Amino acid sequence: MISIFLKGGPIMWPLLVTSLVALTVVVERFLFIWSERRKREPEAVEGLLSALEKGDAREAIQVGHRSRDFVARTLAYALEHREKSLSNALLRRANVELNRFRRGLAALDTIITLAPLLGLLGTVTGMIHAFGLLGGAELDAPVAITGGIAEALIATAFGLAIAIVSLIPFNYLNTRLEEARHELEDAASQMELLLVGAPSSRTPTETNAAASGHPAP
Repeated sequence: MISIFLKGGPIMWPLLVTSLVALTVVVERFLFIWSERRKREPEAVEGLLSALEKGDAREAIQVGHRSRDFVARTLAYALEHREKSLSNALLRRANVELNRFRRGLAALDTIITLAPLLGLLGTVTGMIHAFGLLGGAELDAPVAITGGIAEALIATAFGLAIAIVSLIPFNYLNTRLEEARHELEDAASQMELLLVGAPSSRTPTETNAAASGHPAP
């Protein structure tokens, strides 16, 4: 493998750097996803929504703060700032949580595009080297000429391999990001519906009318 790497020419060193960066991002992101899955507490989210359904917003906030679940934390933050703007608070906290899932994806996306281009650059430089030998005095050295062609093919192969291998975890991580987004949106919609019908959101007249079973005037 080392001999093949060295035959690929100088462009192999930038390709090596991109592969190491991709590997670092993928490992860090998979550890993050694994950690977030361990922190998930669906029962905390259900408990928060249940407390909110009963009209106990303070208990709902406490449940959210005690949880390590990112959905529960987002809902608790929004409830704390609902007097100013519930939707803006939800949006702000959701963006903070989603940025944690989005971290590193831009670098991985760049590598997926950059690696084949570097491989193509290696192809061009390798072919220039090979044709340079054809026009020189070393025409009787076919090994040197084929070495330039090999340099071109090796660089291209490595660039494509890096892009292909990086694409699979990139799509997986994007899927996890979209799942987190959908979970936040679904929980936020449930919370907003509960706030509309919660006892604490009714006026005193509506509350007394509901208790007596007669419609409010």
